[in-house]
Amino acid sequence: MQETFPWSDPAAMPSVTLLWLRRDLRLADNAALEAARRRGAVVPIFVWNPDEEAPWQPGAAARVWLHESLRRMSADLETAGSRLIVRSGDTLDTLRRIARETRADAVHWNRLCDPTTIPRDERVKAALTADGLHAQSFNSALLFEPWTIRTGAGEPYRVFTPFWKACLAAAQRTPPAPGGRPRRIPAPEVWPPSEPLDSLRLCPRIPWDAGIREAWHFGEKAAWERQDRFSESGLGTYDDHRDRPGLDGTSRLSPALHWGQIGPRQVWAAVQERLESSPSPAWAHSAWSYLRQLVWREFAHHLLFHFPATAQAPLRAGWKAFPWREDPAALHAWQRGETGYPIVDAGLRQLWATGWMHNRVRMIVASFLTKDLLIPWQHGARWFWDTLVDADLANNTLGWQWTAGCGADAAPFFRIFNPVSQGQKFDPTGAYVRQWVPELAPLPAEFIHRPWEAPATLLRSAGVALGKTYPRRIIDHAHARDRALRAYERMRTAM
Repeated sequence: MQETFPWSDPAAMPSVTLLWLRRDLRLADNAALEAARRRGAVVPIFVWNPDEEAPWQPGAAARVWLHESLRRMSADLETAGSRLIVRSGDTLDTLRRIARETRADAVHWNRLCDPTTIPRDERVKAALTADGLHAQSFNSALLFEPWTIRTGAGEPYRVFTPFWKACLAAAQRTPPAPGGRPRRIPAPEVWPPSEPLDSLRLCPRIPWDAGIREAWHFGEKAAWERQDRFSESGLGTYDDHRDRPGLDGTSRLSPALHWGQIGPRQVWAAVQERLESSPSPAWAHSAWSYLRQLVWREFAHHLLFHFPATAQAPLRAGWKAFPWREDPAALHAWQRGETGYPIVDAGLRQLWATGWMHNRVRMIVASFLTKDLLIPWQHGARWFWDTLVDADLANNTLGWQWTAGCGADAAPFFRIFNPVSQGQKFDPTGAYVRQWVPELAPLPAEFIHRPWEAPATLLRSAGVALGKTYPRRIIDHAHARDRALRAYERMRTAM
C-alpha cells in the first residue's frame, strides 16, 4: 500500500536527504553525498539486510571488512559533524521509517550494478517516488557507466583490448574527475535512533579473523595511505613486480575499491597527475599498465551488467556441455591448501589467513581447480566469495570464467598452468612459499616448488616427510593436463 507523507505539499517540504550508503564508504568523491549536501541536511544510513542480495550476500571475510569499514566511516562522519545511522531489516520499510522520523524529502544513493541489487534498487526507487520523495541514484563506483561504453554496432564489448581503447577515448573526451571531500556535513534538527554496529553480528563468534585484522588497515584514510605509498614506491616497478607474489609489488587496493573507501576516479586522477611528471618512459609504461588493470575492473562490471546470468553460468553457452567432475575430497584439499603443489597451497593458505590472495596466484590456483582437477569453476568462485575481503561479484566472475576458458576474452583452454613452472618463474627464490608453507621453508629454491623430486637425504635434513609433514600431490600434473585436453575435445565434438 502506498504511504503518504505529511510534507507532500512542496511548500512545507524540509530539505533533509537520506544518504543510503552501501559500498561507497567514503566522504571524498561521493557523488550521492555531494548532491545531498547541496540540498541541505543529510542523514547517512546503512541498512543491513543481506537476504536482499541473495544468493550473493557478503561472505564471512567480507563481513569482517564491512564491520571495520562501518566503524571507521562512523568516526569520519562524526569528524564532519554528522553521524552514521545503522539499521537492520527490509530496506524500503527502513528508509520510509527514517524518512518519517526525520521529515526527509529525498533519498540519495550511489548505484550498484550487480544482478541482485539492480532489481531491488529499482523497486525501492519506484516506491519512494510514489511516496512523494525525491529518489535519485548516482555513479561513484566506476569510471564509466556500463551502458555508456559500446561497440560501433551499439553492442556491449566481449573482448578487453577494444574495450580498453574505448575507455581511453572516453577518458580523453571527459577525464574522470573525482569530487572533493566535505569538511562539514549539514545535520538534521533531530537525529533518528541507530542500532549498535555490533548488533549486526558481522564478526564471527569464533575469532578466526585475527589474521585479517593483522594484515589490513581499514577505512578511507588507510586506503589513501596505501595508494600514496604505492604511487611513491611501487608504481614505477609495477610491470616488473606485479606477478611476483613474494614481493610487495601491487597496490592491494582491491578491498578498498570494492567497499568504496577509495574510488576509481580518484585512483585514475592520482596516477594521471604522477604521469605528468613521470621520470622515464619505462616508469610511464608501468603506470599505464596499472591503469589498464583498473580498466579490467571496469570490464568486469561491464560484462556482469550486460550478461547478469554469468554470475552462475558460462558466458559461452557451449561450455554447459563440458564434462566437469564432482570430487569433494579433492575440492576440500584445494580449499585447505593441501594439494601437494607448494605454490597452490601457499595461495590458498594466504587466502584463509588474510582474506586476500595475490592475483597471479589466483590464476594459478583457479587453473589447478578447473583444469588439473576438472572441478566446476563455480565451486572455486563460491570459495573465493566466502573467503576474500575483496569478494566482488563482477571481478570474481570474470576471473574464474577467464581462467576456466568459458568467459569473455577467456584464456584458451589449452593454456593450463603448470604449478611447478609457474612457481619457479614467479617465486624463483621460494620466498612466497616459505612464508605460507613454512614446513617447506628449509628446502632450497631448486626443490621448493617440487619437493617430491628432492633427494631423500635432502628431505630428511630439511625435516620434510611427504605424506606426513606436507601432503603428497593429489594428482600428477602431466596426467591431469592430458585428461583436461581430452575432456575439452569431447566438449568440442559434442557442440
